[in-house]
Amino acid sequence: MLWKWVVIMSGWTHLDEHGQARMVDVTEKASSQRVASASGQILMKSATLTAIENCDSKKGDILAVARVAGIQAAKRTDMLIPLCHSLGLDCVEVRFTLMPPDRLRIDSTVRTTGRTGVEMEALVAVSTSALTVYDMCKAIDRDMTIEQIRLESKSGGRSGDFLRES
Repeated sequence: MLWKWVVIMSGWTHLDEHGQARMVDVTEKASSQRVASASGQILMKSATLTAIENCDSKKGDILAVARVAGIQAAKRTDMLIPLCHSLGLDCVEVRFTLMPPDRLRIDSTVRTTGRTGVEMEALVAVSTSALTVYDMCKAIDRDMTIEQIRLESKSGGRSGDFLRES
């Protein structure tokens, strides 16, 4: 009985009346345009950032590979996050901003028309892109730090819009 009270009072949609994990039923929700954007950063040595900028790596164009990895991961979010719905994504964008002397910013935007949002897909795109950069640069810089992965904005759906304040 305590779980029932916790679920009702908490508003947690991924727990049933017994406190068990469940996939949210979106059958009755109307389809709408959904957009979410996320960001993250990698702190690294300035020489590592310079190597990325100049494509001076034995592994090739690091940002091109990381972009494809982010897009691919967004498309497979349901395989990584257990209670996420499978979604047909209309668009996945991954962008990089070099922030000398020692930071790389990663931004993603994901769009779909559907019954559930794409926040997790945007976050997974950023996370996987960052991990790919780390993987490709770890031979020259194991001190890299992936940080501040966060949702920046989302629109569409019953819960309304969200825009992170600076």
